[in-house]
Amino acid sequence: MGKIISLANQKGGVGKTTTTINLAASLAVLEKKVLIIDADPQANATSGLGFDLKNIQSSIYECIVDEVEAEKVILKTDIANLDIIPSHIDLVGAEIEMLNLPNREKVLKGAIEHLKESYDFILIDCSPSLGLITVNALTASDSVIIPVQCEYFALEGLGKLLNTIKIIQSRLNKDLEIEGFLLTMFDSRLNLSNQVYEEVKHHFQEMVFETVIQRNIKLGEAPSYGKPVILYDASSKGAINHMNLAREILQRNKMTQLGMENNLVIH
Repeated sequence: MGKIISLANQKGGVGKTTTTINLAASLAVLEKKVLIIDADPQANATSGLGFDLKNIQSSIYECIVDEVEAEKVILKTDIANLDIIPSHIDLVGAEIEMLNLPNREKVLKGAIEHLKESYDFILIDCSPSLGLITVNALTASDSVIIPVQCEYFALEGLGKLLNTIKIIQSRLNKDLEIEGFLLTMFDSRLNLSNQVYEEVKHHFQEMVFETVIQRNIKLGEAPSYGKPVILYDASSKGAINHMNLAREILQRNKMTQLGMENNLVIH
């Protein structure tokens, strides 16, 4: 049985989509079967894996609103073991269309729950909001990864996100856990990055991933080529960081292959 993990933070530009794409690709390279669900109307995870949005016929929107079977929407990527349910700009209107549905917070769960039998990991790339689609994603998930950018306002807004998670845990999904806080855009040369790391570590302790995602030009360039960074430049810091993150997640979930832990490199 697979695990569904949402990547969520209502702050934009913290690295949710970048992490989703590259963590999924790294897990796939480590021979885990992975599905990305692009739950952001901007569809950056979809385009970042090389799909032309103009050619997307069906998306997560059709699964949610028109009850199209998820299997009919899944697309194969260029990486073995990695599939995606794409997004579309139509998803912007989905929240309004869902308002009158019974159990509107559990529509996505009903659409994807059975896919856990076919994948080791299902990663949901959430939009930068705490709207109904994000609530659906968290309700459908076993856990959530919270990317935190290494900047001055890093902790701003986290309280609101954590409060939303508590409400979902109490009313909609009692089994939802925090997989971890992930520090992104880390620059070891800057005192600010180190201060933010220490502050987040102080607040959330063992819930913070040991792996941090460093600032890396290759990470920014790869999506324009429709590739995860591991295909664009496997030797880059961005590729190495995400491979380490994948290994750390496998360790946390007791899915580590023999000897893999010896290859884990921190920072």
